[in-house]
Amino acid sequence: LYTCPACGIEGILDVEYDLDRVARTLTRQALAGRPHSHWRYEELLPVDFGRPLPHLQVGMTPVYPAPRLAEAVGVKTLWVKDEGRNPTASFKDRASSLGVVKARELGKEVIACASTGNAASSLAGFAAAVGLRSFIFVPERAPEPKIAQLLIFGATVLRVRGSYDQAWRFCQDACEKYGWYNRNCAVNPYLVEGKKTVGLELGETLGDDLPDWVVLSVGDGCTFFGAWKGLQQMHQLGFLKKLPRMLGVQASGAAPVTEAWANKADHIKGGMDPQTLADSIAVGQPRNWRKALKAARDSNGAMVNVDDPEILDAMRKTARLAAVFAEPAGAASVAGLAAAVRQGLVGRGETALCVATGNGLKDVKSAIQATTPPIDLPPEMDALEAELKERRLI
Repeated sequence: LYTCPACGIEGILDVEYDLDRVARTLTRQALAGRPHSHWRYEELLPVDFGRPLPHLQVGMTPVYPAPRLAEAVGVKTLWVKDEGRNPTASFKDRASSLGVVKARELGKEVIACASTGNAASSLAGFAAAVGLRSFIFVPERAPEPKIAQLLIFGATVLRVRGSYDQAWRFCQDACEKYGWYNRNCAVNPYLVEGKKTVGLELGETLGDDLPDWVVLSVGDGCTFFGAWKGLQQMHQLGFLKKLPRMLGVQASGAAPVTEAWANKADHIKGGMDPQTLADSIAVGQPRNWRKALKAARDSNGAMVNVDDPEILDAMRKTARLAAVFAEPAGAASVAGLAAAVRQGLVGRGETALCVATGNGLKDVKSAIQATTPPIDLPPEMDALEAELKERRLI
C-alpha cells in the first residue's frame, strides 16, 4: 500500500509512531552503545529488526564547520553536512536501504524505481547488497557517471527517451503490471522514513547547537519533508529544545514548488519541462509537493530559486572554501542560502547548515563547467614561468 485508497496518487501516506513508547528506549544513553549508522534509530524505523540488514554503512555523515564559506555566503556561522560520504555517494542511500528491507519483508524478488540518477544508483547498490534484482528507469539526460554505477551494480537499466516525469509514470505502470516492489520515494511512504534519519542525526549530534536554518535542495519534495520530520521527532523526544527553520531550494528551471510557495498557493502547476543542470532536482511534476510546502510553513521557513550559474558558483565555492565536492543539487543548498541572504530572508547574524546531498563525482561534466581548464605546457621551466607570469600566478 503506497497511497490512500480514497485519494489515489495524491494521497501519499505517512508513517506514524507512538512517541511516548519510543521515548522509553530511545535515549542518549541507549544511543551511545548502538551501531554508527542510521539503523541506530530503530524505534523510529518501520522495519523488522529481527531480519538481516544490508551490510553497507549508511548515515552518521560528517558535519563540517565552514567559516570561510559562511563569510562568502553572508551568514554568521555555516556548517556543511556531507552526504556524499554514504555508500553510493548520495543522500538517497538512506531511502534505498529502507526500500530493499521492506521489499524483502514482503517477499519481493524485484525492486524498481525511476530516477534522474542518485536514487537509481543508490537502489542498484542496495539491491546488490541484499541480492534483489533491480529495474531502473532513467531519463535520457541522466549523467554518464550515474549510469555507470547502475551498470556495475548489475541493475537492468531502462533509459527512457523522455523526461524524468515520463520515466516515473512508465515505472509506475511497470510495477503495477509485473508486481515489482516500487521504490519511488514520491509515493512509497517508507522511503521518507529513511530520509528523515538526516534530521534524527542532526538532532542527536548537534542538539542545542543546531543552527537557525537547515537548507536542502528540493525535487519531488520527499527529502525536504523527511529532514523536517526527523527534526520534529527529535524535538518531541526531548533531544532538541527548539526547531530550526527550513529553507528549500529549487533550480529556476524546475521550480513548481517554490512557485506555489511564492504565490501562497495550495496547488502546483505541474507538467513543466525541467531545464537545469542539477539533474537530481530536475523534476517538472513533483509528487510530494504538499509535504514540502507543509515543512516550510510549519517551520516558519522559506523557499527560494537559484539559476544554474549560481549553482555552478556554489559548487566552486563549496569545494574551495569548505573542501566539500558537491554535485549541482548538493551545492544548490549553498546557492540558495546565499540567495536567501541577499533577499533578506536569512539574516547575516544567523546560523545555517547546508546539506550537500551528493558527491561531485556524480556529475563531472558540471564540475568541469564550474572551473577553468588545466594549463597545457611542455616539461620546460621556461614554459612554466611564462605561463605563470601571464596568468599572474607568480
